[in-house]
Amino acid sequence: MCQESTKFKNVWTTHSASPIAYERGRIYLDNYQCCISSIAQEPRILYEKPKCSKSEKIEDALLLECPLGEMLPSPSDYKPSLIVLTVQNWLLRLSADSGEILEKIYLAGSFCKFRYLSWDIPQEVMVIKSAQNKLPAAARQAGIQQSILFYLAVFQVLPLSFIGMLEINKKIFGNSVTDVAVSNGILIVMYSMGLVRLYNFQAISEQFMEQPFDLGHEFNWNGQVGVVGKYPFGLPCNIKITDTPPLLFEASSLENAFQIGGYPWHYIITPNKKKHKGVFHICSLKDNALAKNGIQDMKCCSLEPDWIYFHPDMSGRIIHVGPNLIKVLKLKEVKNNTDQTEVAEDFTIVANRENCVNNSVTVTASGRVVKKRFNLLDDDPEQETFKIVDYEDELDLLSTVAVTQIGADGRAHLDFHCNEHGILLKSIPLLESWDVTYSHEVYVDKDLVLHIEQKPNRSQLLFFSSSLM
Repeated sequence: MCQESTKFKNVWTTHSASPIAYERGRIYLDNYQCCISSIAQEPRILYEKPKCSKSEKIEDALLLECPLGEMLPSPSDYKPSLIVLTVQNWLLRLSADSGEILEKIYLAGSFCKFRYLSWDIPQEVMVIKSAQNKLPAAARQAGIQQSILFYLAVFQVLPLSFIGMLEINKKIFGNSVTDVAVSNGILIVMYSMGLVRLYNFQAISEQFMEQPFDLGHEFNWNGQVGVVGKYPFGLPCNIKITDTPPLLFEASSLENAFQIGGYPWHYIITPNKKKHKGVFHICSLKDNALAKNGIQDMKCCSLEPDWIYFHPDMSGRIIHVGPNLIKVLKLKEVKNNTDQTEVAEDFTIVANRENCVNNSVTVTASGRVVKKRFNLLDDDPEQETFKIVDYEDELDLLSTVAVTQIGADGRAHLDFHCNEHGILLKSIPLLESWDVTYSHEVYVDKDLVLHIEQKPNRSQLLFFSSSLM
């Protein structure tokens, strides 16, 4: 990949009126009705299904891969499959290679609309979240109260088994709940004032589980008789939280931005005031103590904010990305004080702005002094600006996309850096124009590069590059 002799060539381009999705060697078009393999030198269609009706529209999807070293009940379980959620509350497991329906589960009736799929534990436990329940305006005017805000359904995968379904009720969690998620065994509840509260989801399941249910089995629940996961009954809401569960942790952060990671465990927040936007505090999860050098502020003057996150390589490091600077930070013990942690710089990657001149005072040929009334923003399109930073786990490379607007066209290049030290190993110019006003995604998958550009009218364009020796 990083040899000087390796060249990348654009081998395929396509358009789509609906969003384009990419998952580990598979490109999905037309709301997942068409699947294209990107593993071959040139893409080939794996399957193409007839156009679906609005009632069969897919809301979200997750790729499910076979676990290693486990005995599974069905031969189809040993091959990758796609879990999809439809607009009518059906959960389908499709063959990733043929699109054939392997399993079909009905989730719930019209009392809730499930919309989002996510992993609690990747490739092990899946969470399905509903849209927020909102009463019609007429009902609100009539004084009718809506206490249930969200529904969550939780499944073990391969084999697909039902763990439980629960309500997020404002009578238990409060009136100002805005969102909820489950991740790594933690129930995360977010509030309108920037508060984030964490609860032990496994403890909640064990304490408030009224009765376990198995998919496909008959049940008699609250006067209803039916089959679990079959139409029209769907899934029983068998986890009833009747009291506020024990609180694990809470923090207040601007826009509910809250992350946990590192070693030892730390969290990142932004103080909950607008003037602190772009300021990040790195604190110990054990005692909430701010780490030494734990306030990270790039002091950017830009339209797009800088962003920060824990490195996905599980090294415990932190990546902080600004318009022209990427800082990879590490946590280490303070000398002579093992109880305190220090944030130190591991390495930096700097945008190439050698040719950028931003003088506030210029002198014309006639000798007249002209003063500029404004300075360029840090992410001005005419200056090279970082747009994407990603980690390629199979190659252990850090990839960056930097863009410079040259006249009417934007020019971008994809760079590969050594993940350990940040050394530039290879730079690949992206030949297609990059419009900074559009949304872009770039995926690096071993020797493949995919660039997805989303235009305002929802039409999308995909550029597919392959390495050639």
